[in-house]
Amino acid sequence: MANKATVTKEWLLVDAENQVLGRLASKIAMLVRGKHKGTFTPHVDCGDHVVVINADKVRLTGNKMADKEYQRYSGHPGGRTVEVAAKLHERKPTALVEAAVRGMLPKTRLGRTQFGNLHVVAGANHDHEAQKPRTFDLNSIK
Repeated sequence: MANKATVTKEWLLVDAENQVLGRLASKIAMLVRGKHKGTFTPHVDCGDHVVVINADKVRLTGNKMADKEYQRYSGHPGGRTVEVAAKLHERKPTALVEAAVRGMLPKTRLGRTQFGNLHVVAGANHDHEAQKPRTFDLNSIK
C-alpha cells in the first residue's frame, strides 16, 4: 500500500484538442486519482499532476453545446444561476473540462485535494514548463 511518503508523482501533459468532453474527463480523472498505477491506494493521493492544454478546443457531441446547462448558487434565496454550455464556454473556456473532471472525482476531502492536481489551460502555452511535463497519449488508456 502506498502512503504519502512513498508516492511518486509525475507531471503529465494532455492535449484536449478535438477530444470529446466526457471521454476526455474520465481518462483525466483516472490519471488524477492514480488508478493507472500499480500502487493505487484508494485513501491516498497517489495521482499525477495533469496539465490539460487546448481546453477551449474540446467538443461536445450532439446538440449538447446548446442544451446542456450548468448551474451555480450564490447562497442567497433565489440565487440560482443557470448557464448554457455555449455561453459558459465562451465566458470561461476551461470551465467545461474542470466541471466534468470534478464530477468524476470523490466528493470528499481527498477528492478536493486531488482536484488541485489538475491544471487546465485554454491555449497551447502553460506555466508548468519548469516541471518538465511528459506528453501523455490518452489513447493508451482503455
